[in-house]
Amino acid sequence: MLTDAQIAAFVADGFVKVDGVFSAETAADGREILWRATGCDPDDPSTWTSPVIRLWDHSEEPFARAVTAPPLLEAFDQLVVPGRWVPRITLGSWPIRFPSPEPPGDDGWHVDVSFPGDAARDDYLSWRVNIHSKGRALLMLFLFSDVGADDAPTRIRVGSHLRLAPVLEPLGEEGATVFDLHDFYTATADLPEALATGEAGDVYLCHPFLVHAAQPNRTGRPKFMAQPPLLLREPCSLDRPDGAYSPVEQAIRQGLGLGAAR
Repeated sequence: MLTDAQIAAFVADGFVKVDGVFSAETAADGREILWRATGCDPDDPSTWTSPVIRLWDHSEEPFARAVTAPPLLEAFDQLVVPGRWVPRITLGSWPIRFPSPEPPGDDGWHVDVSFPGDAARDDYLSWRVNIHSKGRALLMLFLFSDVGADDAPTRIRVGSHLRLAPVLEPLGEEGATVFDLHDFYTATADLPEALATGEAGDVYLCHPFLVHAAQPNRTGRPKFMAQPPLLLREPCSLDRPDGAYSPVEQAIRQGLGLGAAR
């Protein structure tokens, strides 16, 4: 279970690291599957010809085992509240990052959007995020390899989720696209930066409004990380008569200056 201090840090900072959610053996089994999918040879760096190879949803047993690990399910209940999140057995997209002098082309600061709005569902560039975080409960980072400071760890702007809430509030249900928020990302450059480092089996649970970015892998090891969303059954409520706000909702309310409850 997450401690009270970890939950408080999630609300204040926008993320919490959960150590050892799944075993090193599960991570190794998963990497074996992913190496085959990349078409690269793990023992021959000359085959690592791209700075990033994107793989899509995998539902093989190691991945289902990781995303259904009991400590993780408990953390979902603590951060989102039982019954408000959608169970999953797959791990979403995989940006596999290889050491390369070439720019990856996907390392800009952003927040993850969560619903298609009026556009086609497959037009992801027009997807949106709104004040109720429609569709998304959490951004999750599953480390399937050890990730040190030189292994292209995800960059996190600590506390940036609190600043996004007042930007989104006046936009109502329509919300904003990832591109609409460009000036907002620039305005968060003064915040402290954290790196999502850790060992294979660790998972970062992040607030859906958290500003984050990839970075090039210049000299490190190939990095295997999944970044699936945890989906919401219904949008966040910021005005609950019983005051039973999840920590995700508490953070949005804090960003709006509403406090923990009314």
